[in-house]
Amino acid sequence: MSELPQLSLFPTTAQVKDNHLFIGGCDTTELAAQHGTPLYIFDEVTLRQQCASFRQEFGQRHPDCLVIYASKAFLNRALASILHEEGLGLDVVSAGEMAIARSVNFPPSRVYFHGNNKTAQELQMALEWGIGRVVVDNFYELTLLQKLAEERRQRQDILLRLCPGVDPHTHRFTTTGVADSKFGFSLPDGQAEKAVAQALASSQLNLVGLHCHLGSPIFETEPYEQAIALLLEFAAGMKQRHGFTMKELSPGGGFAIQYLVERPAPPIADYAQAMVNALHQGCQRLGLELPRLVIEPGRSIMGRAGVALYRTGASKEIPGLRKYVSLDGGMADNIRPALYEAKYEAVLANRVSGENREVVSLAGKYCESGDVLIKDIELPRLSPGDLIAVPASGAYCLAMASNYNCALKPAIVLVREGKARLIRRRESFEDLMKNDVV
Repeated sequence: MSELPQLSLFPTTAQVKDNHLFIGGCDTTELAAQHGTPLYIFDEVTLRQQCASFRQEFGQRHPDCLVIYASKAFLNRALASILHEEGLGLDVVSAGEMAIARSVNFPPSRVYFHGNNKTAQELQMALEWGIGRVVVDNFYELTLLQKLAEERRQRQDILLRLCPGVDPHTHRFTTTGVADSKFGFSLPDGQAEKAVAQALASSQLNLVGLHCHLGSPIFETEPYEQAIALLLEFAAGMKQRHGFTMKELSPGGGFAIQYLVERPAPPIADYAQAMVNALHQGCQRLGLELPRLVIEPGRSIMGRAGVALYRTGASKEIPGLRKYVSLDGGMADNIRPALYEAKYEAVLANRVSGENREVVSLAGKYCESGDVLIKDIELPRLSPGDLIAVPASGAYCLAMASNYNCALKPAIVLVREGKARLIRRRESFEDLMKNDVV
């Protein structure tokens, strides 16, 4: 893995053999030949290692800790089964994510239901399934959930999502914990206290804890420390004024991963140390019992495990300005560069150490000028049919994929010890049109 620094961004099983990129013991050129491109590869070993690392690093510092995977990063049935096997819970935000979890018999007691506009149908589905926690986001939902639970004569455990007003210093589109956010009950204006009082007065809702989520990806630990301190101060006030006992505290997720060689992310241990210290010190200072700590990694579980493979096609050279090389994918399978100005690295999978290097921009094939996956990257001189591998593609690429330009969503394979298993077939034209009514 020492031949190129970019290889450190790939799954932990990545290696170069005969100048080809291998993932999970599988030759990526053979995978592309068998399954076509664009192709997404998930490395099972890396995925399981990330699950274990979060459980270990947080659990050894605070034994009463539950790690729940943020499904919005990407979920399908095979991956949900692995997460279950690894002892994680799930953070779901829709009936669809709930349906995937139910289809693999994921324990509902380890599932937390998030979202700022849960429908009555979604809440009914959650109640019927026996979901572990509903993370209530607003007064409308608080009242609606009380009504639905009352109709079912069912008592539901809930957390309240609070908006602590902490800036995590990330992209404005992925910042969720500041005052101007659509999510949660705000702390400064009294909404959060009013929500606590209403929840405690409810006959069908059991308020067990508080939640916040600051944004993503967060490369610093300080925002988590600030948020935990604010939530603990609030919990202490609610205990004094309303008799509220906080049994669970969730500072959310948003942990960063390394997308670029020059921008490493903090180790999981750093996040764990900072957050657990803030929790323990704050509880001791305020006279609170230590609650269960619930964390919600998504990107940091799935991101590094995923690799995107593309074939090169046409190129366009603008003398003195830039050379574009077009790929057979783009913003339909990875909208992050266009939406968030996200930056990636890449390697030439079929000639990892190729000569005659040049600087090119890797463009997508879709009809938007903003469909450029990577600007100005140095690679071996490319020819049509070469294979480009983009690391750290496991999170938020496929989850936000679309059928723009009537593109077919790519196939996904899971690799381990030299074997590849198809876990989602490539869409067909029939799939594309099957819901149309003529």
